[in-house]
Amino acid sequence: MSGISRLKKTYEANFGDYPYGDITKIKEADVPSHDILCAGFPCQAFSIAGRRGGFDDTRGTLFYDVARIIKKKQPRAFFLENVKGLMNHKSGETLATILRVLREELGYFVPDPQILNAKDFGVPQKRERIFIVGFHPDEGITDFKYPKPPKTKVCFADVKERDEVSVRYYMSTQYLDTLRKHKERHAAKGNGFGYEIIPDEGIANAIVVGGMGRERNLVYDHRLTNFKPETHIKGEVNREGIRRMTPREWARLQGFPDEFEIVVADANAYKQFGNSVAVPAIAACAEMIVKKLLP
Repeated sequence: MSGISRLKKTYEANFGDYPYGDITKIKEADVPSHDILCAGFPCQAFSIAGRRGGFDDTRGTLFYDVARIIKKKQPRAFFLENVKGLMNHKSGETLATILRVLREELGYFVPDPQILNAKDFGVPQKRERIFIVGFHPDEGITDFKYPKPPKTKVCFADVKERDEVSVRYYMSTQYLDTLRKHKERHAAKGNGFGYEIIPDEGIANAIVVGGMGRERNLVYDHRLTNFKPETHIKGEVNREGIRRMTPREWARLQGFPDEFEIVVADANAYKQFGNSVAVPAIAACAEMIVKKLLP
């Protein structure tokens, strides 16, 4: 089963819909009419951004697919989310191209994008993302305020597993030794790369796809009583109480309720939550959009 198929499976289990899956293969005319378009897209593909080619600059990127659907379906508003780095990608040329397409070619009112941090919206994760909002010219909207963060005080203990966690999440002694030596090598070069252990009273680093997304979010948990490995490992299970976060903890770091079903294997769950959005920050901004659209 492909990654897209697993993602569809998760979506269907929780929302009852089985997504089409590939925006590049969908004809814009086939998209149902809608009031608000919500999307995210990678910015790495904008290799020629900034040549003032508008749509021509975005062909070959997922933003182009978002833009062509907006152009055809003319939603009342759109809500786009991306990594913080989009702000300075290609010295700002990428974002300038995106805004030019949205404002000049599509004609939407687009206030200056804003970077919001998930930790300010009630989840213990440092996750800065850029939000881009736009309103159809027929709406007559000429101002928009992004949500003011409540800055609720939170920490990892708020999302930590309530019961003893399986031994499979605990690091082996040999793997821990490898991580420590890796960090020492980078520290000797003046770099800050390497694993990190988040204390219960701390805030997690951004959860991302890949091994370092997990290794920069290790935690202490001394409740383990069964040290017999469930899989073949080199060395033995460490007795320092150091483990990876569980997929459920990652779900909570993104603001998903415990009722959200995890129906895929751990490796896929980490990838899905790492690629997801921080729900409370998204919800707060979405509420502001809806308020502007309501009569």
